[in-house]
Amino acid sequence: MATKKELSPKLKEELIDILRTRFEGNMHRHEGYDWNTIQSKLEADSDKLWSLNEMEITGGEPDIVDLADNDSDYLFVDCSPESPKGRRSLCYDREALESRKKYPPQSSVIDVANEMGIELLTEEQYYKLQSYGEFDTKTSSWISTPSEVRELGGALFCDRRYNQVFTYHNGADSYYAARGFRGVLRV
Repeated sequence: MATKKELSPKLKEELIDILRTRFEGNMHRHEGYDWNTIQSKLEADSDKLWSLNEMEITGGEPDIVDLADNDSDYLFVDCSPESPKGRRSLCYDREALESRKKYPPQSSVIDVANEMGIELLTEEQYYKLQSYGEFDTKTSSWISTPSEVRELGGALFCDRRYNQVFTYHNGADSYYAARGFRGVLRV
């Protein structure tokens, strides 16, 4: 029987304070958004708060980012300067993990994202995030990979180098200490 993912009242209050402070300090990411409305939605959904806490404790520094999805959801995105430290050295998915005969990583990006209740950024979302600052100048981040690429054994990742944002490919079973993933959570 699954248990509900819920934070203690004290941890919930601390997390909301962190998120509010980050929100207020980075208004350029979400001009015109109202924190009180967002906080009300968060307080009504303990699963979303639990996921945001997971994003926070793994180093993601989640914040509301306007990615112009044209929907009514608020999008919390990992805004840490580099790929979150607690989500690195992972291959892309379960299939890639199981295919590694030597030195497999502890888990995969897709498995960790699913456990956290978040999604990987798409390529379009990653590029839009980069319009709000310079992210992944020393690291890289796996992104959601189209099935056509994944079926051929590959996966996509992005970074910023030379004042440009790049998309690359790698074998899905590869993993590196400087590559993690950025997530998005719809609230």
